[in-house]
Amino acid sequence: MPLKRLCVVVTRRLPDPVETRLKELFDAELRDDETPMTRDELIAAMERADVLVPTLTDHIDASMLARAGEKLKLIANYGAGIDHIDVQSARQRGILVSNTPGVVTEDTADMTMALMLSVTRRIPEGLALMQAGDWPGWSPMANLGSRIGGKRLGILGMGRIGQAVARRAQAFGMQIHYHNRKRLRPEVEAPLEATYWESLDQMVARMDVISINCPHTPSTFHLMNARRLKLMKPTSVIVNTSRGEVVDENALTRMLRAGEIAGAGLDVFERGHEVNPRLRELPNVVLLPHMGSATLEGRVEMGEKVILNIKTFADGHRPPDQVLPGML
Repeated sequence: MPLKRLCVVVTRRLPDPVETRLKELFDAELRDDETPMTRDELIAAMERADVLVPTLTDHIDASMLARAGEKLKLIANYGAGIDHIDVQSARQRGILVSNTPGVVTEDTADMTMALMLSVTRRIPEGLALMQAGDWPGWSPMANLGSRIGGKRLGILGMGRIGQAVARRAQAFGMQIHYHNRKRLRPEVEAPLEATYWESLDQMVARMDVISINCPHTPSTFHLMNARRLKLMKPTSVIVNTSRGEVVDENALTRMLRAGEIAGAGLDVFERGHEVNPRLRELPNVVLLPHMGSATLEGRVEMGEKVILNIKTFADGHRPPDQVLPGML
């Protein structure tokens, strides 16, 4: 007699190859609706599932976990970030948590460079001019931006994505600087020709471009606060493809409006999809709807990691990407 298959509840639509494989391997409940589950729907899913597959839009706190059914033993997160899940409470209830690290590294680094170029070369302004049919023709002084070659790039968070950004920026001729909890090993730092700054304040004050590539944790909340933003040069640019909470968005908005910072490229926002309306009014700001990891290839790879974590768990082993409290 075949063994009973795990009940796997998926909270959002995923790419067809991922959903098909989930159905083949498990008793998978897929979601046709593109919208996130409500809190009550999430609780109901946790009551009946052996495995829950949530995404970053599913906030799972201690009170919700307390109502999870006895069956729930694994939360296989579709994504690398897990700040939306109370991992400590899950562990206390005997529920494992896994994620999908490393998959979005190259895609997010690509988007970081795209935002950097979009802001410094004023690409959205040029696009708007052309789409409106208002281009009067070439002029020596029209639409002047600035080159990134030779500029100093300060990377805040030199993990996988930070290093991938550094490699790309190095190819563009930028000078690489970084601040990290720990200095990189010499064999990692040397090929990037990267300069380590123990003091974030000292680094920020000297950079032409700041790239945020660190996770959101209690220690990184508003790491770029009003005081630190004021250290930036008025000609400098800030790019964030990591987590919106790392930057004090209100302070950043005020400084951009006042011309105290030259520009910003933002793919993430402090309040999720609720974007400060004053940011949308600024011509020196490029805003994207959290597209950093949005490639079909990346989304499928994320799904493959989820499936591997669930399959390994189903076979009685620890998921290869298990997350422990305090890991990220």
